Amino acid sequence: MTGAILESHKAKRSFFTEEHYMFRDSIRKFLEKEAVPYYDQWEKDKIVPREFWNKMGQQGFICPWVDEEYGGLGLDFAFAIILHEELQRVGAGISGIGTHSNIIVPYIASFGTEEQKQKYLPGCVNGDIVTAVAMTEPGAGSDLANIQTTAVRDGNDFIINGQKTFITNGIHSDLIVVACKTDPTAQPSHRGISLFLVERGTPGFSRGRRLDKIGMHSQDTAELIFEDVRVPAANLIGEEGKGFYHLMTKLQQERLLCAVNALVAAEDMLQLTTKYVKEREAFGRPISKFQNTQFKIVEMATEIQIGRVFLDNLIKKHMNEEDIVTEVSMAKWWVTDMAKKVAAECMQLHGGYGYMEEYKIAKRYRDIPITSIFAGSNEIMKVIISKDLGL
Repeated sequence: MTGAILESHKAKRSFFTEEHYMFRDSIRKFLEKEAVPYYDQWEKDKIVPREFWNKMGQQGFICPWVDEEYGGLGLDFAFAIILHEELQRVGAGISGIGTHSNIIVPYIASFGTEEQKQKYLPGCVNGDIVTAVAMTEPGAGSDLANIQTTAVRDGNDFIINGQKTFITNGIHSDLIVVACKTDPTAQPSHRGISLFLVERGTPGFSRGRRLDKIGMHSQDTAELIFEDVRVPAANLIGEEGKGFYHLMTKLQQERLLCAVNALVAAEDMLQLTTKYVKEREAFGRPISKFQNTQFKIVEMATEIQIGRVFLDNLIKKHMNEEDIVTEVSMAKWWVTDMAKKVAAECMQLHGGYGYMEEYKIAKRYRDIPITSIFAGSNEIMKVIISKDLGL
């Protein structure tokens, strides 16, 4: 049962073709060789080596959707789903590659100038350029319109000042998409936000602390500091003052991928736990033979399957470019909340061993809570849904 849920058989994923399955098999074999044996060490080191990024890029696994003229393969969104799922199967700590590939680089591809695309996209594809998006600040998270980082025009340049925090790929990043206020007096305030590209090594740009998180240890997360950072006006992405709208157009995809990550984690936790309860004995028999264990497994398997069917339907709609903001918001909060419940139940069924770092369930337990916070907190998702319901 759990194997069928985890593998998502071809008949259940109508948007997958043979090419998709070949890509999945290829990246899975690559990760089993190049990531799985080293993942625990990366968690201890609290960073994924740049060499691994380069290997991923050389194999064509990063940004496979980018047009061929910019070094990509020109593939559809289902390949991005495969990348996200297979990275998550290894562990949440290497998800920064998926964030780069499927969440950040699309800003450049969609809103960048031809010059920006020619300059940056090939490096984003082959692993030479790692990207980050800098939105969150110490005083502004889900309330993006309240950011304080400014970009003030000075001739043909803009001068950026401010601080960002909780930035995924913050240490490795070579290119950062920075959200700034270009018009602090704009009303409503979100109309004064613009996006800029800042390169590694730009004078005035520095990195603060590499943040010490509860989970997702190998995903580098850092503070970014901008002190009189001068960038040319050519580094503006999209239209000045339209940065908030540019960000919003990509949030549907980001939240959908967040839900995908949580669902794959839940599937993995269920598989790990099902295997464990069959092997672990108590009172002279496997604990899988106790009715309480069976009921818990059944309940989790049912909710995970419901989540899989719902998400796969949304993936198809997203690929058809349908507006599914409400449904994606529903999926994001429900699936991530469900995954947190699965983590707690699975750790309980592991008993004391589940609390040991040598067991993967322990990593999953500490990695999963952030999914209900980032890409817009689940409370924000409910606000969006309530508005769309006319409440």
